Amino acid sequence: MKIRKSLCHLILVCFFMTCSGFNPAAGQEHAEKIKPAEAMRFLEEGNIRFVSGKSLHLRQDNDRRKEIANGQHPFAVILGCADSRTSPEILFDQGLGDLFVTREAGNVIDAHTIGGIEYAVEHLHTSLIVVLGHERCGAIAAARDSTHDEAGHIKSIIASIQPAVQATRGQDAEATCRANIRNIVAALQTDEPLLKHFVDSGEVVVVGAYYNLDTGMVIFLDEK
Repeated sequence: MKIRKSLCHLILVCFFMTCSGFNPAAGQEHAEKIKPAEAMRFLEEGNIRFVSGKSLHLRQDNDRRKEIANGQHPFAVILGCADSRTSPEILFDQGLGDLFVTREAGNVIDAHTIGGIEYAVEHLHTSLIVVLGHERCGAIAAARDSTHDEAGHIKSIIASIQPAVQATRGQDAEATCRANIRNIVAALQTDEPLLKHFVDSGEVVVVGAYYNLDTGMVIFLDEK
């Protein structure tokens, strides 16, 4: 009877770990590099929990804070928009130390942004980069409505999005958003010397994703 009870307990524990979003990559002691497909699975499963209202909020307590105080091993890089409604850790139901996040309006990139991503890839051994755009993006709207006389540094953001605007003339803003995501994915995949090397070798995958503000769902776009 005791053996049967122990076996039942073990089965329940394994079931909980599988269904609860248990993430073996998140532990500070974890040294093995996570494959891109596995990292993608963690994000997809986390987003499903978020959409269904069953977020677990794992690895967000004092123990986790102490665990990662001296080092980090994020399993994915998220290049997202600065929009306050699109926090990646919430959308993907992840915890402290799980994601390496950089955010800019319109999820545009410059040398500083790429440098941060390079650090995550080369030194933290992160194998998945996600360019995350979203529905009703203010930066996309500004770029589409631009008269090219904007004041301040916002003009640099608008200039970065203009190729997507030109490519989607006659289409709606969400088409422009998706085009912008794909443009940035392509730029990261071909950026030399570091990112292109890691992408070409298959060590790193760069994918685009689109967040629906109404449903909470993240849709992954074409991946290389």
